[in-house]
Amino acid sequence: MSHQTTSFAVVITSYNYREYVLEAVESALAQSRKAAQVIVVDDGSTDGSVDLLRERYGADDRVVLLCGNNGGQLEGFQRGVARVEADVVCYLDSDDRWAPDYLARLGELYDVRRDVDFVFTDMQHFGEESKIVGFHRSAVDLGYTAVITYALTRWYGAPTSALSMRAPWARKVLEVPDSFRETWRLSADNCLVFGASVLGARKYYLPTGSVWYRIHGKNGWWSNRSASVAYTNRLRSRGLIGYYARVAGLDESCIELSKLEYKTKPDPLWAETKRYAALAMRGRAPWWKRVEHMLAILLGSKATGLPKGS
Repeated sequence: MSHQTTSFAVVITSYNYREYVLEAVESALAQSRKAAQVIVVDDGSTDGSVDLLRERYGADDRVVLLCGNNGGQLEGFQRGVARVEADVVCYLDSDDRWAPDYLARLGELYDVRRDVDFVFTDMQHFGEESKIVGFHRSAVDLGYTAVITYALTRWYGAPTSALSMRAPWARKVLEVPDSFRETWRLSADNCLVFGASVLGARKYYLPTGSVWYRIHGKNGWWSNRSASVAYTNRLRSRGLIGYYARVAGLDESCIELSKLEYKTKPDPLWAETKRYAALAMRGRAPWWKRVEHMLAILLGSKATGLPKGS
């Protein structure tokens, strides 16, 4: 059986990461399954990154080099995706790197699963921290995640360097008001993750062991877990989800679809089953109907071999 070969574009955004950016670009160029495009967006760096990139790749037809003023990460994504001429967009931060088999691993899935829109993977932290971070120990077809993301602010994704999506979805999630560019100068991967979920992308988690996420002094967000930061981040995320929900025409009534959304997941994790069962109880239907939906989710999960470890 033959499958259509998926083409990949890599969008690398960079700001003042002169000491790392070449390593990121070279890891994209060194893929065993070659990318159709490697697009490097420098976001107005002031540390000599632009000169370094132009010297190294200015005459390299494998690289599209976009240099401009400092507009933030979201604008960088928009500029990069605007130049994409491939089936799938993969994002890479300029302080991270990929193992040479990363695109090959993604391609094995995208080639045969034309229904999958968005794939994210695990990450190996390196630098000031060493550990593996992932959604689950094995692959998970997450189906659709619009309702649960809207209702519970669930995050079905990963930081930038472990994200990929089909190009039409990459364009769709970045069609946001210009005012968002300032709000999401940083952490714009929220737009990619939440936007894809709420607008209706089918998601898949594929552990590859091929994404290396650098922990260093300049990206030390993980060490700040204060109550104020947690609240502010959650508030901004709710606002973002609310925007995408309005675009999709979703409101609280979508919670009535939680049972149907759950059914799009071929082999859900037990933790996911419990979330959907709880969500079914939040609908506007009569209490007995909500209990019926909850039990259908719980009993249905057991009939398919669950619970499983989450």
